Amino acid sequence: MQVVDPHVHFWDLRTHHYPWLAHPGTSFVGDAASLKHDYLPETLLAQAGAIDVLKVVHVEANHDPAQPVEETRWLQSLAEAAGEADGTRRALPNGIVAWADLSAPDAEATLAAHASFANVRGIRQILNVHHDPLYGYVDRHFMRDAVWQENFKLLARYGLSFDLQIYPSQMREAAELAHRNARTQFVLNHAGMFVDRDSVAGFRAWRDGLRLLSACPNVAVKISGLAMFDHLWTVESLRPYVLETIDAFGTERAMFASNFPVDRLFGTYEALWQAYARIVAGASASERAALFRGNAERIYRI
Repeated sequence: MQVVDPHVHFWDLRTHHYPWLAHPGTSFVGDAASLKHDYLPETLLAQAGAIDVLKVVHVEANHDPAQPVEETRWLQSLAEAAGEADGTRRALPNGIVAWADLSAPDAEATLAAHASFANVRGIRQILNVHHDPLYGYVDRHFMRDAVWQENFKLLARYGLSFDLQIYPSQMREAAELAHRNARTQFVLNHAGMFVDRDSVAGFRAWRDGLRLLSACPNVAVKISGLAMFDHLWTVESLRPYVLETIDAFGTERAMFASNFPVDRLFGTYEALWQAYARIVAGASASERAALFRGNAERIYRI
């Protein structure tokens, strides 16, 4: 099976600082200590098994916030070094989604620096806010901050997309943001991170939020990270979330992704992609090509 994987993370703990791995803690995903090891393109390819990974997009890996552009510089150097090799190493990553704090006074300088690297395609600043501290990523509603909103407009100027990582309770605000920034491509991470699974209201918030976002033509979605909330997943436990997401966005604006190495805590790379394939086995050949390769290539311009 050939895939383009639009959501992977690489890190080199010998040369770079990742605060969350320097002092790993426990969250709803599990114990981060089990991720405290180098993870490089060759690691991913070695773990891919029968999956032929054609291209990947690297999404910022919570690198040292004091040096946001250093992660981009390093990733670009990996791709260029591989591209100059003897042809046996793929030039990964093909696309880079970098980190920037859009509420910071120097936000434009950071965006300009990122945009100067050939493989940079977008920005991610995690926005997840949740009333339960177990699920909270940040403790601030960035989308309600006037400076953040103003700096967000700069993404269009620099030709950058935005990887949108939120919870369902934030989807209405995110849809309003997408409407106000129609020139910017949004990519919803991890199928909208359906977290509140113990109530009908939780499901409704996720389902209806997906449709609010999908009504914005500049929003696409990555079907990824499902195992973060379903550690003992099976094909059948993933099936309703995959199909509901595709139903909302259509096969032209959805793409499968791995979220490796995080999701490696819950299964192998090959098993995950084969599960996706089984769930959409009834789709047409062109629809499957779009979900597994074409949409990621088009939306991330790789």
